[in-house]
Amino acid sequence: MKTSSDRILTTHTGSLPRPPSLTDRHDPAAVRAAVRDTVQRQVAAGVDVIGDGEMSKPGYSTYVTERLSGFGGPPAAVARWGHEQFPEFARKMWGSGKGVTDVNPSCDGPVSYLGQSAVAADIANLRAAAAEVPGAAGLFMTAASPGVIDMFMRNQYYPGTEEYVFALAEAMKPEYDAIYQAGLTLQLDCPDLACAWTFGERRPVAEFRREVEMRLAALDHATRDIPAAAMRLHLCWGNFAGPHVNDIPLADIIDLVLRARPAVVSFEGANPRHEHEWQVFEDVRLPDGKAIMPGVIDSTTNYVEHPELVAQRIGRYAGLVGRENVIAGTDCGFATFVTHVVVEPEITWAKLATLAEGARLASERNG
Repeated sequence: MKTSSDRILTTHTGSLPRPPSLTDRHDPAAVRAAVRDTVQRQVAAGVDVIGDGEMSKPGYSTYVTERLSGFGGPPAAVARWGHEQFPEFARKMWGSGKGVTDVNPSCDGPVSYLGQSAVAADIANLRAAAAEVPGAAGLFMTAASPGVIDMFMRNQYYPGTEEYVFALAEAMKPEYDAIYQAGLTLQLDCPDLACAWTFGERRPVAEFRREVEMRLAALDHATRDIPAAAMRLHLCWGNFAGPHVNDIPLADIIDLVLRARPAVVSFEGANPRHEHEWQVFEDVRLPDGKAIMPGVIDSTTNYVEHPELVAQRIGRYAGLVGRENVIAGTDCGFATFVTHVVVEPEITWAKLATLAEGARLASERNG
C-alpha cells in the first residue's frame, strides 16, 4: 500500500455510485465504460489511490455467490440486528422489528473458487481505465473476506463456523492472489470483525475477541503468499445510518486487528458514533510497518463535510501516529449494494473532492 511522507494521500473504501449507463452489469462493454467513468471521476476529484468502484458487483460481499460453488441453499436468517431498543426504526429500515434478513442463499455444499475469469476482467478493466487517466498514486481492488461471507451467506453444510470460515479462506485465495499478482493493492473487506458483535447474540467481550482472532487467523491463512505491504484491511460497524448503540468499541478489538498481516487498517472515524475513537491511538502504539486509514468522510449522510473539518480529523491521527502513517479515507463505501444507495451520486463526488482538499490542508499543517 502506497503511503507518502511528502503529503497525506487520499483514497476511499471501494464501492462508488454506478453510473446510469450501467444498466446491465453482465454486459462487459457496459462495465468497462462504467469503470472508465468512475476512474476519471476519482482522479478529477483529487483522489490519490483509486479503485474500480465495484462496478461489476451487485454487493461488496454477496458478489461471491457468482464466483464460488456451494451456494445453492435456501435463504437463511442472516442476523439479529440488535435494535430491540428501537423496533419501529428496525421495521422501517429492514421490514422487521428484529432486523432479520433472509435474502441471500445459504451454503449447502463444499465451496471452491470459480471466478477466475471474473476477477481477471475486473483487473483488466481497472488497469485499462487508469492508463487512460494518468495521475493516480496507486490502484486498489476490494475482495470479500472469509468472515464477511459467513456473515451474509449462512452455513448449512460445514460442521461449524470455524470450519466454514477456513474453507472460505482457502476458496477465496485465488482471487486475493490474482489481485496482488496484477500489481494492485488488495483491500480485504472485514466488517464482520465488528459487526459480528453488533448484529449477533450478546456475549462477553473476551469470548468475542476469540472469535475475532479466529477470523483473522483465517484471513492470514488465505493471504499467506501476499506481502503485508500489498494489503489493507477494512473493518466497520455496518454502513447504515442507525442508532449503533450496540457497536463494540474500537479499543476492544484494535490490538487484534493490528496484529493481522495487512499493513494498513481502515476503520470508521467520521460518523457520530465513532469519531471520538481517534483517542484510542493515545494509548495504542502503531506497530512498525503499519499505517492507518481512518474514515474522515461519513458515507451515510448527504452532508458535504467542510475541508477544515476533514483537515482537523486527519490532524488528530497524524499528531498521534505520524503523518507518514496516515492515509485519509472514507468510513465505508457509498454503494455497498446496488439496491441501497443513501448518498446521492453527485454528492458523493463532492464529498470526495472535499476529502482531497482537507488532506491538502492537513498536509500543510502537519509537516
